[in-house]
Amino acid sequence: MPQLRIIVAGAGGRMGAANIRVVAAHPDLLLAGAIDRPGAASIGSDAGLLAGLGQAGIIVGDDIAGLLDRADAIIDFSAPAASVTLAARAAERGLVHVIGTTGCSESEDAAIARAARAGARIVKSGNFSLGVNLLADLVRKAAAALPDYDIEVLEMHHGRKVDAPSGTALLLGEAAARGRDIALKDHAVRVRDGHTGPRQAGTIGFATLRGGTVVGDHMVILAGPSERIELTHRAEDRAIFANGAARAAIWAAGQAPGLYSMADILGLND
Repeated sequence: MPQLRIIVAGAGGRMGAANIRVVAAHPDLLLAGAIDRPGAASIGSDAGLLAGLGQAGIIVGDDIAGLLDRADAIIDFSAPAASVTLAARAAERGLVHVIGTTGCSESEDAAIARAARAGARIVKSGNFSLGVNLLADLVRKAAAALPDYDIEVLEMHHGRKVDAPSGTALLLGEAAARGRDIALKDHAVRVRDGHTGPRQAGTIGFATLRGGTVVGDHMVILAGPSERIELTHRAEDRAIFANGAARAAIWAAGQAPGLYSMADILGLND
């Protein structure tokens, strides 16, 4: 089978570097290009050197147009507006688009869904770790089995993270909401400050911590009468996300156009 030709978007970021390393090392993948936002310090640099590898001969640019003819897939951990634009490009060419970008608005998510309907094979997830996606399935089942227990989602990331709650926290909150057959947007409590009164039954709370170099810690707490269940995942290396994204790209290459999640890849939607 020929190697899947990959463009890495957001190449100058921490996840961009992790994705470059994984693509470069994977026998079924070929690094075909790397892009970053206009004006980024990475523009003009060799992608391999940016990722701590040897020289790769792939120069980071800010325009994907010239790369599309030699690509099969885009692995994209960038910014919401950029991901929307890349999704439209992927739809035009029928490419695979793996999106790990978090912080998308409802309108941006809708635009990405339209691109999937228009011909792109999109895998979008708040977290590409296999362990986190298994955790989400456990959360869904626990929320359904314990309908009267209070649910709180606690997350901590490094101090440079710009969105909150994290995409992973929202993924876990969505899993809990599915278990309860409710809409997360109608039951989420993201901020508590001052005299809030007692906790409202049926809500799903979020708590956000930031600091240091934490890759990603997440805990879902189900608190009931006289007992508490804590489901936890701790990420120790960004390679777990990059490995999941690579797996998603290979899987999606064999699928029809559409919008998929890691749960589809892992067979957790049954």
